[in-house]
Amino acid sequence: MPDVAFVNGRFLPLADAVVSIEDRGFQFGDGIYEVLRTYGGRPFEVDAHLGRLDRSAQSLELNQPYPPARWRQLIEEGISRAAYKEAKIYLQVTRGVAPRDHTYAANLVPTTVMTVREYHPLSEAVRQTGVEVMTAEDIRWGRCDIKSLNLLANVLARQRGQKAGTFETILVKDDQVTEGAASNVILVRNGSLITAPEGPRILSGVTRAVVLQLARGAGVPIEERYPARAELYGADEVFLAGTTVEVLGVVKIDGKTIGTGQPGPVTMQLSRRLRMRTGSPAPLL
Repeated sequence: MPDVAFVNGRFLPLADAVVSIEDRGFQFGDGIYEVLRTYGGRPFEVDAHLGRLDRSAQSLELNQPYPPARWRQLIEEGISRAAYKEAKIYLQVTRGVAPRDHTYAANLVPTTVMTVREYHPLSEAVRQTGVEVMTAEDIRWGRCDIKSLNLLANVLARQRGQKAGTFETILVKDDQVTEGAASNVILVRNGSLITAPEGPRILSGVTRAVVLQLARGAGVPIEERYPARAELYGADEVFLAGTTVEVLGVVKIDGKTIGTGQPGPVTMQLSRRLRMRTGSPAPLL
């Protein structure tokens, strides 16, 4: 089964996909993206992802190439062409091709790219044992709510984590926990969830929104505020939320054991509820 690409109106094998070196996404990171995954071969929370793509485009005054209905058709066709049991779908829109200059013409035609690759979920063993993470200073720009292509700070943070042997890097700015380099971070303290509020300092994840909705439905109290680094270390539980990690317990941060050193009961409850919401064929016990 092939990895599939879609570039400017045409499906083709991923290995044959190319864009111009004059594309502003390559030259300036002038573009936006989204990442979706499938459950049982069906894309999850498509409307939420496309809604965020549109908000990102509006924030950058970037022309959207397709309305949501057409995006949904293209996503479905890409999944069908790849024919993987489970797939990860990447959408990217850049401002388009133009001679390199910081300013741009208003009538540029956007470059549209989609890729569909096979998706391999995290093992159940990892979910049951949890993961170790580290913290790092949050040096990103002031509009983290825009899902832009400018990810260098995230790349450096994740690379530091990989070198340290950790799964994720949690970002901290002025002693306030914002989010992970590639996930949202949620603490559990005395049965309540604590997580950074929506706004320009975080990318509010689609999975984060679903998890908070599930928590409210289960009667779990939620505080949307920036926890301090000390609260992170002293939490009863900490977990990551994201499209690919789902709900993933954190058992050690900067070498410090969190809670009992195992994914806690609230984490596991929300993981089960998310699995039920997605229709996952292998719910956690």
